[in-house]
Amino acid sequence: MNCTTFETVAVVLSSWVVLVIVAVLAAIFLNRTIYGRYLLALGRNEDAARYSGIRTERLLLLAYVVCSLLAGVGGVLFALDVNSVAPDKQGNFYELYAIAAAVLGGIGNLPGAVVGGLLLGLIESIGSGYLGDLTGGVLGSHYTDILAFVVLIIMLTLRPSGLLGERVADRA
Repeated sequence: MNCTTFETVAVVLSSWVVLVIVAVLAAIFLNRTIYGRYLLALGRNEDAARYSGIRTERLLLLAYVVCSLLAGVGGVLFALDVNSVAPDKQGNFYELYAIAAAVLGGIGNLPGAVVGGLLLGLIESIGSGYLGDLTGGVLGSHYTDILAFVVLIIMLTLRPSGLLGERVADRA
């Protein structure tokens, strides 16, 4: 294993470790602490949270600080992955992938968003490796985004709440 391969493996493993740590801490914070419950209440209905005695101004500020911190950590991990921080390398529709992963896994479900992200990445990896072979060379690996979003559309047609989302009753 040469140095570049080792560095690539180290970056990927460190990204996974950070993902697991952040997901576990977020799940514990949101589900096991009073401030996590307050934050969930604030996200559902800010006025109701305020009227129930939650200091929404401070909690909203805390939410923005934590989100900014996590965005910074994500940016550092992304820069380590692509070995660059050039403006032309960042922001290539990655926010759409994040939204697609959250929708695929189930909106409002943290484990669902992680599973949706993993599934979306797996679909794109398989597509980039085998899409040309599967279509007899008609579609190349540059069509993997289309493949991922076609799978997303099919999934949402079959299960609109996402993979791990709660089923919503049909309205008459």
